[in-house]
Amino acid sequence: MTLAPVRSPGVGSAGVRAAAPAVALVAGLAGALAVRLGVAGDAGVRSVRAGAVFAVLLLAVVVLADRREALRPGPWRRQVALGGLGTLALCVVPLVVHLTTDGGALPARDFPLWALVVTAVAVTEEMLLRGVLWTALDRWAGEWVALGVTTVAFGLLHVPLYGWTVLVLDLVVGLLLGGVRMVSGGWGGPAVAHTLADLAGWWLR
Repeated sequence: MTLAPVRSPGVGSAGVRAAAPAVALVAGLAGALAVRLGVAGDAGVRSVRAGAVFAVLLLAVVVLADRREALRPGPWRRQVALGGLGTLALCVVPLVVHLTTDGGALPARDFPLWALVVTAVAVTEEMLLRGVLWTALDRWAGEWVALGVTTVAFGLLHVPLYGWTVLVLDLVVGLLLGGVRMVSGGWGGPAVAHTLADLAGWWLR
């Protein structure tokens, strides 16, 4: 096995032009998050409507990026298999907490709509972060920079929703999802892991 050389970020006008797509995508992500927070108001992360708006805005950012090759999730068997393994890794801690503390799943009647919105948010986050943004960063400076930037972006993305206390945990989750992206070669694997882990969270409360 040979390791691909790490590319240094470009400097000068050419480097700025190469980095511009990634900067625009991060700005789009930040803007979508700001709208989500405004729509949610005091409901915060519990607002299903705000989650739906957020997913639509993320999809719009992805489409406007016009990077069709980055929208391909990768070979589906590989993505599903590695995404499933990622799901197991993500669910270990919630499962332990669920088994050792009081709590329980939320009312089942509320699950379908919640699941639809959670799936839309998880998939569009991965399309943007581990899809178009990853591709832009990889072209500019290599996949290790893509891993680092998307991990930090994923962690900071959740701070306004859950607070600074979850930053370390979300950085670990982002790193794991990025690892799935590197191994699987597409954003489909991280999308599978992210979606299934979020859905499992309904029952592991």
